[in-house]
Amino acid sequence: MIEHWTKELVLQRLLSAVLLTVLVILCFQIVQFFISPAIWAAILAYVTFPLYRFFHHKVHLSPTLSALIMTAAVSLTIGVPLIIGVFFLQQEVISFYGTMVHRLQAGYVDLPESIKNLPIIGQQIRDTLWEINKDPESSMATARAWVQSHLYYGKLAFDAVLKNLTKLGMALMTLFFFYRDGMSLMKQIRQAMKNIIGDRIDHYINSVAATTQAVVYGIGLTALAQALLAGLGYAVANAPNPILLTIITFMVALVPFGTPFAWGGVSLWLLSQGYTTQGIGLGLWGILVISWVDNLIRPIVISGATKIPFILIFIGVLGGLTAFGFVGLFIGPVVLAIVLAVWREWISQHRSEIFANQNAQTTTSQQALPCGTK
Repeated sequence: MIEHWTKELVLQRLLSAVLLTVLVILCFQIVQFFISPAIWAAILAYVTFPLYRFFHHKVHLSPTLSALIMTAAVSLTIGVPLIIGVFFLQQEVISFYGTMVHRLQAGYVDLPESIKNLPIIGQQIRDTLWEINKDPESSMATARAWVQSHLYYGKLAFDAVLKNLTKLGMALMTLFFFYRDGMSLMKQIRQAMKNIIGDRIDHYINSVAATTQAVVYGIGLTALAQALLAGLGYAVANAPNPILLTIITFMVALVPFGTPFAWGGVSLWLLSQGYTTQGIGLGLWGILVISWVDNLIRPIVISGATKIPFILIFIGVLGGLTAFGFVGLFIGPVVLAIVLAVWREWISQHRSEIFANQNAQTTTSQQALPCGTK
């Protein structure tokens, strides 16, 4: 009888585990598209939650109204620069397309002498330009055929942009609920994790909170400072569309040590167009001023606040970017912070055993030495 009951129990547990696994897989398939927007919404909500508390507790607005105000503010903060950037980018594409069509029709496609005089490839560039300008009609037909043969990639790019805009809309919608119901959700998550791990979860959650705040502020402030300084350099150097270049620089600066590719590219473009003084000046401004912001603000804000070695943060940022995409900039350091917190707690708990073994080995070694030996 007992054996029969045990088999039934084992079978019941096995079926429960299988059903739970299937349920988890189905849930993951359903919410897979919304995981990334939810993570972005959680990061934005956590960083800006003090402002929500100001409206809710200080101004005494309802949770719904406070969440609505904060969601609208974040939407404007993200949407306005995005719309400005898209507008200027569209103008640049239209201008570039019109200029290239006009030059192809006129048989006057040229590049600066500095590019045509490049070693190894300079002569090939000259020959290609001569072939293009020799027969403008044939060059136009070739360009149209090339564009038509690559329309598929344009569709892929449009689908990618549309997909990311959809994710942005989902993130902003989720942000509203994180503001309004965030405290209740955090209490439930904390209690659920405490049921599994125990009271140690409080230490882990504090580590995650401190790391998330430091990484977001460190990366965000660094990128913003570098973009503003680079924008000032673009304006002084008379680079085209300094506002668009500033927005692009901000996005590139979110990746550690990525800013030199932004202002360095603009500097090289100015040099190629014959603006030697402006190109050299922008390069010096980037080396002496812009790059030092990355070397000062990021380590101080991130490592100083979290007591985590900067090299670990750096590995987490780049590794997270490779593994999870853009949101991995924040996921990577947080995951490594949790691992480091677990490691430090384990070392702290077993410190007496570790040092006791070391002391015992030292005592044994000293006792084994001959008399009179120090």
